[in-house]
Amino acid sequence: MDVHHHYTAPEWLGWAERKELVSPAQLPWWTRWDATETLGVMDRAGIATAVVSPAMPVRGFESGDQRRESVTVALDAVAGLTAAHPGRFAFFTPVFPDDLEASRRSIARGLDDLGAVGVQTRANTRGVYLGDPSHDRLLAELNERSAVINTHPHELPGTDPARPAVPGVPAFYCDFPLDTTRAAVNLIVNGTLDRYPNLSFILPHGGGFLPFIADRMGAFAHFLTPKVDAARVRDYLHRFYYDTAAPLGEAAAAALLATADPTRILYGSDWPASPADTITGVAVPALDRWSGLTPLQRRRVNRDNALRLLPSLNRART
Repeated sequence: MDVHHHYTAPEWLGWAERKELVSPAQLPWWTRWDATETLGVMDRAGIATAVVSPAMPVRGFESGDQRRESVTVALDAVAGLTAAHPGRFAFFTPVFPDDLEASRRSIARGLDDLGAVGVQTRANTRGVYLGDPSHDRLLAELNERSAVINTHPHELPGTDPARPAVPGVPAFYCDFPLDTTRAAVNLIVNGTLDRYPNLSFILPHGGGFLPFIADRMGAFAHFLTPKVDAARVRDYLHRFYYDTAAPLGEAAAAALLATADPTRILYGSDWPASPADTITGVAVPALDRWSGLTPLQRRRVNRDNALRLLPSLNRART
């Protein structure tokens, strides 16, 4: 069960090009999604079902109407994908913490009409990190639905992907893990999981840098504003879910397993942002070599944890 899969629908690309919102030649490689190639990679990696996150790689919309039209096109495309390949795909529906109306439309269409298994959002939206008080209305509505919120990092606020802070180093290399870490810390500082106890947050890429600074966070929790008890920090770290997207070797696995119970870890491929040979030749073998897992725990990471967290996956696969 793959919970980290990017899906840039060809139908959406055609729409965005007609609107002159994107130039396909200038888009990154991972936007060139192909069903035949994807299914081949899934079969080689042993992925039964991929939960896709519809990607809309536009740096800003001129109007709310345009964003809502974009979501409609993306959701129509993912509905066609799941219908064409029963059991192989499910999806998260996008939400936008800075646009409650567009989020409500996506929730109604995605969750209520099309059977999305959860929602997808960025770690930061226009420089405001997930869990900010300005997000409370959206989070309250999602809490009423006991929603699973799948998160994904982006460029750090104030940075330009065309001019990386370290020349020659793309944002996904260092900035993405930090973006995820910042979002997680912001959720902790704002007490989001306590105020909205029915929400479940998935942190990608093994939680970014979070497992590596877990002890640091506990030791210096009193420096946070407002102050957070060290025990509360540890409790929060145990309440997040973490996916395995991008190769996580023994060192990363040890840090993650020291931070999170194996029941909170989910398999993620990061296709097609991660190339096929990285998934099948590096990431999957690395996960198979994790020494801290029993065979039962390994099965749970690969499959059972996702089915427990996302019970509607069972319906999507029938």
